Amino acid sequence: MKEFEIVCPLTREPRLKEIEAKAGGWKWVLKKRSIDARKEPVWRYQYEAYGPEESYVPYELPDYLDVHDAEPVIIVGVGPAGMFAALKLLTLGLKPVILERGKNVHDRKFDMAKLSRDGIVDPDSNYCYGEGGAGAFSDGKLYTRSSKRGDLREVLHQLVKFGASKDILIDAHPHIGSDKLPVVVENIRNFIIGHGGEYHFGAKVISIAPSSLPGSQPRQTSAPLAMLVRTADGKEYRARKVILATGHSARDVYEMLQASGGALEAKGFAMGVRVEHPQEKINWCQYHGQWKPGVPAAEYSFVEQVDGRGVFSFCMCPGGILVPSSTEERTVVLNGMSNSGRSGKFANAGVVVQIEPEDVPGEGPFKLMDFQHAVERRMYDAAQSLGASNPMAAPAQRMEDFCLGKVSKTMPPTSYHPGVVSAPLHELLPPIVAQRLQKAFPRVKMRNYYTNAALLLGVESRTSSPVRIPRDAETLEYVSLPGIFPCGEGAGYAGGIVSSALDGINVAEAVARSFKTEQV
Repeated sequence: MKEFEIVCPLTREPRLKEIEAKAGGWKWVLKKRSIDARKEPVWRYQYEAYGPEESYVPYELPDYLDVHDAEPVIIVGVGPAGMFAALKLLTLGLKPVILERGKNVHDRKFDMAKLSRDGIVDPDSNYCYGEGGAGAFSDGKLYTRSSKRGDLREVLHQLVKFGASKDILIDAHPHIGSDKLPVVVENIRNFIIGHGGEYHFGAKVISIAPSSLPGSQPRQTSAPLAMLVRTADGKEYRARKVILATGHSARDVYEMLQASGGALEAKGFAMGVRVEHPQEKINWCQYHGQWKPGVPAAEYSFVEQVDGRGVFSFCMCPGGILVPSSTEERTVVLNGMSNSGRSGKFANAGVVVQIEPEDVPGEGPFKLMDFQHAVERRMYDAAQSLGASNPMAAPAQRMEDFCLGKVSKTMPPTSYHPGVVSAPLHELLPPIVAQRLQKAFPRVKMRNYYTNAALLLGVESRTSSPVRIPRDAETLEYVSLPGIFPCGEGAGYAGGIVSSALDGINVAEAVARSFKTEQV
């Protein structure tokens, strides 16, 4: 096998003759496609070529089994970690029984519309809670550096199987789009149910405790025979294993575990603002003034070190919109999303500061979560005190004004539907965040990035969980109660769609191993 690369102008793709000439008559396979805009913007296509004596074996997904009568495994939450854990269980001959506090991916859209239009928060159905999790409506960005967590191909090929474009298999920064992801999520659900799995919506878990399976005999072992899971609608579910994949915003789950004596740890996370530019400015900066219709909307990313903490862009949405991500009343939280075409007028990204447990005074596993909540409440109170007409209206400030400590006299256009009010974000944000952002923005090495045409909106605070549910490094079981397997972002072991999906796969495999261990 040999590798070769073809470089093309942004206005066209490689021609067949070019590929055949480079491949020298060998079988060729496209492996990666990317845009290189460091100088003259070009496409780079990377190929592998296989000679007559070599065989190219395409990746194949494992077989899925019928699990109607198989051993059940309860999965709490059906975001990326829960969905991919469930799919993996099908390949392992185990039956996923999914309990989701929110609604299915179609019905939750109506609650999100109320949130944006009227500021009405449904605490169990919003941009964070419901089928697909927070990732279902945040562009579907699939880029990750977590290659050591597992085989990325299993995640990407499954997404393609259930409706995503094959482009995600070759793009350097793959994404699906918030308009396409709900169909993929629904297809996954129908597939799991068709193979014998179960979905239960409106099933908010309120307790998990050791129990016995009906008709079983007590046994002498340190592990419980089964787990009893109770939901707020009065139902009970039993299984020997429970995968806890509840996402980064399920605060009540942490409180439930603590109330039963379970261990929890404070975990670092990041907080900052959502930054919105006109997309044409980002296109001009990144493509050196050479962007043309038909060329993908430009992206950006950066990392700075300021006063001993990382300041970095996060969840960049080209051609996207800003949305409210509050999960409770009297708080303001923002996120971004893009449709698959990324054709909107604005570009937005979180720009956040890393916060570690030692940065916040106090003790206990909830100190960073309480810090996070206090800032989200402060944003709401500030916007309302300044005359906001929508409960989800966000305090906002132009970028240069923020860095200079000046309240903005006017607000530029924004994609954020609930609206904005001019406010002193430099005072509303905690000093450990505001002061680092004020130093970082002028340093960004993009022409015209630092501009008063850019709007900062507060607050971007749900970058990851501020609490970790500790698990055994070998078995992946909760250290406080065997039989529970913490998983994904909410457990503190992932960040983003792909890393959460990989963690779900790994935990599902750990569950299967635990059954085999018990049989020995």
